[in-house]
Amino acid sequence: MTMDHRTAVGLVREHVHPDSTLVTDQAQHYKFAPVADHQTVDHSKFEWVRGIASTNTLEGFFSVLKRGLVGIYQHVDKKHLDRYLAEFDFRQNTRAALGVNDVQRSAFAVQGMVGKRLMYRDSFVG
Repeated sequence: MTMDHRTAVGLVREHVHPDSTLVTDQAQHYKFAPVADHQTVDHSKFEWVRGIASTNTLEGFFSVLKRGLVGIYQHVDKKHLDRYLAEFDFRQNTRAALGVNDVQRSAFAVQGMVGKRLMYRDSFVG
């Protein structure tokens, strides 16, 4: 799905639990987000962290994603964007900083393959 300033609150309403805490910058399209708590940081005032509010992890994730898409894959078709995002999501959520080692990461990857089958014929778009 694609999100912009017009669809942001609707997607938050659809995909984020109402009891959640949402952490964003001062973007106006999140102003009335339907969540229990909304914490913000104001980059225009050179504020990067306030209490639990920080967008640094998210910005770091997008930095790694952009470098990966441009540097490794070079071209990403919109049709397969969800697969690329899933790969970078997996990397982010199983990184060493979270205490996940290579053996555990491999085990998680193998668990994710259970019940899935990649067939040579299905891998080509005709």
